[in-house]
Amino acid sequence: MPTDSEQPRRERLWANILFNVAFPALLLMKGEAWLHIPAWMVLVLALAFPVVYFFHDLRRRGRRNIISIIGFVSVLITGGVGLAHLPSSLIAVKEAAVPSLFAVAIVVSSLVGRPIVGVFLLNPDFFDTGKIDAAVAEKGAKKAFDALMMRGTLLLAFSFVLSAVLNYILARAIIHSESGSEAFNVELGRLHLLSYPVVALPATLVGMLALWHVVAGVRRLTGLTMEEVMYAEETPAKEESGTK
Repeated sequence: MPTDSEQPRRERLWANILFNVAFPALLLMKGEAWLHIPAWMVLVLALAFPVVYFFHDLRRRGRRNIISIIGFVSVLITGGVGLAHLPSSLIAVKEAAVPSLFAVAIVVSSLVGRPIVGVFLLNPDFFDTGKIDAAVAEKGAKKAFDALMMRGTLLLAFSFVLSAVLNYILARAIIHSESGSEAFNVELGRLHLLSYPVVALPATLVGMLALWHVVAGVRRLTGLTMEEVMYAEETPAKEESGTK
């Protein structure tokens, strides 16, 4: 098993939530009243948080992945709609388009033999994919493993389709004001906050079902335990005992 120094750094969930959701939403809804600056400056300041986080996380972990890249593009589109005073209805289209792109990319990449589903399911940051591949080969279970991953792929794609539909409905229900206005910023902040319980929660539950299905299938096909399938954090005490 790789040592801690060899394993890629993991994303900090608390930082993700603060910089991508909490700070932007708070600024969008209260920034103009607190800071006494124009609505367009509030929008730029609020969207600067996820942009800075994207580049910081890229520098810290040194990894580019489709999730962060599409999320970054989504932020730029939101800023473009507000700053260019484009129709605010485009926000609903964007909110539906982003998860739809994920769903299409997941299915197409699996069909052409270069699946990106591992980014979501058997993520090498958490799972010992080398050990899993070796065990699958040893058991002669490649065909069954491929079928398992395809089922997981379809379940995961469905979670993104569900997210697209819910995103569109929520955005159409909340965003009504002219883009670039203070009211537009407030509605955008409200959309950020409500998207998690209304959209992310049900979509995540479906995604967790896909993950559970794949992990349970891997254990069944390979005979590996959960501890063997996943990377474990080693404490300094364990490391010292291992060197004696």
